[in-house]
Amino acid sequence: MTRREFTQLACLSGFGLLCASPVQAAELPAGPDFFSVIRERHSSRAFTEEPVRDADIETMLRCAMQAPSAANERPWEFIVIRDKQVLAQVGDINSWAGFAKNAPLGILVCLNTQKEKEKGMGIIDMGICSENLMLAATALGLGSVFTGIYPYRDRMEGFSKLCGLPDYVEPVGLIVIGHPRITKHEPVDRFDSSAIHQNKW
Repeated sequence: MTRREFTQLACLSGFGLLCASPVQAAELPAGPDFFSVIRERHSSRAFTEEPVRDADIETMLRCAMQAPSAANERPWEFIVIRDKQVLAQVGDINSWAGFAKNAPLGILVCLNTQKEKEKGMGIIDMGICSENLMLAATALGLGSVFTGIYPYRDRMEGFSKLCGLPDYVEPVGLIVIGHPRITKHEPVDRFDSSAIHQNKW
C-alpha cells in the first residue's frame, strides 16, 4: 500500500468507511501513514496565531463527511468559526473551553434532527465524524481538541444562540483547531488488554 493510500485511510478512518469516490480520494492531500496519524493524535489546547488554510479546512470537512452513519443518513452540519469575537464568547458558555479565544479556528459539529432517520443514532454519527475530522487535522500537522456540548442543556442552548442554529439543529461539540504551540509530543500507548473480552464477559 502506498503512502497516499495510507493517508486516505487516515482521513476516511480505519474504523469506518474505507473507500471514497474517485473524485473525493483524488482531492485528499498526501501525508503521514495511517498508523502514525492514530498514534500522534492528541488533544491540543495551545495554538500559534497562524491561521488555518481554507484548503485544510475543506480537507478536514471532507474527511468528516466520509464517516459512516446509521442508514447512511449523514445528519451532520458544521459551523466554521474564525471570528475572534465569536470564539471569545465560547468560555462564557463552556468554561472548560475558554482557550478557544486564543485559537484561529473552531468547528461546531451539529446534529440535524430532520436528517436523523434512525432516532438516537445521530449522536453516535457525530462522534464518528468528529474523530475523522481530528485525524485529518493530525495528518495535516494541525492540533485539535474536542470540547463537549451535548448533553448539557445550558451549553446546547448557549451555542445555539451564539451561532443562530434553527430548532432542529443541535450542537454536539466544538472542535478547536490550530497550529500547536507545543510541537513535540510523546505518544502514549493506551492499549489495555484487560478491556478486551472474547465472545462474552
